[in-house]
Amino acid sequence: MQLVDIAIRLKNKMKVLIVEDEPKVASFLKQGLEEQAFDVTIAYDGFFGKKMALDNYYDVIVLDLLIPYINGIDLCKQLRTEGLKAPILMLTALGSTDDKVLGLEAGADDYLVKPFEFRELVARLRALCNRYTDNLQDQKVLKLADLELDLYKKVVRRGGKSIDLTAKEFSLLEYLLRNKNRVISRAEIAEKVWDVNFDTGTNIIDVYINFLRKKVDKEFSLKLIYTMVGMGYIMKEPD
Repeated sequence: MQLVDIAIRLKNKMKVLIVEDEPKVASFLKQGLEEQAFDVTIAYDGFFGKKMALDNYYDVIVLDLLIPYINGIDLCKQLRTEGLKAPILMLTALGSTDDKVLGLEAGADDYLVKPFEFRELVARLRALCNRYTDNLQDQKVLKLADLELDLYKKVVRRGGKSIDLTAKEFSLLEYLLRNKNRVISRAEIAEKVWDVNFDTGTNIIDVYINFLRKKVDKEFSLKLIYTMVGMGYIMKEPD
């Protein structure tokens, strides 16, 4: 995602995933945030919350602490272990200092105790999104193993050798590097790199992934781009 894409995204609706098992609370949050121009998705337990968080792109995740199957603390840890970088706000009725520390140590970026003022939630979510975007903008060179992508010079090198990419190949590689160590679905790539909804009748994403492989991986023994059958692609160093 190039800097211009980040600016465009900020003008559009911020995408929020809410993992909350109480239907009334989830409905209240969804309605209120949508009125504030957020694009809201709900997951009612930790299992589906994890799947949705890893299979889709969200600007911020609101995670309740006490949810079925995978509790909020464990889910937060698992998402961070999987390489998810999106900010996470922990939402819970447990307000002791120990509870807050536990959530933050699990990888949460912020913590809000129920009951809360709705406008405070909105302010915190916007602050988290803006802070995350600022961090993305501060990254001038993206690296993985011996691969480097310079955002300002628009140059890609591997092992000190320059690699010529088209504009779209550069954007795709940038997005893969920003999300390294995380499986990215074709739908997410279509939305974030091509700015379109994924069409299952086209193989354009697979074609461009192959273009990248030929330029970034083919001449090197260490492969960095991997296909996860039925799920998408991941860019990582081999285990």
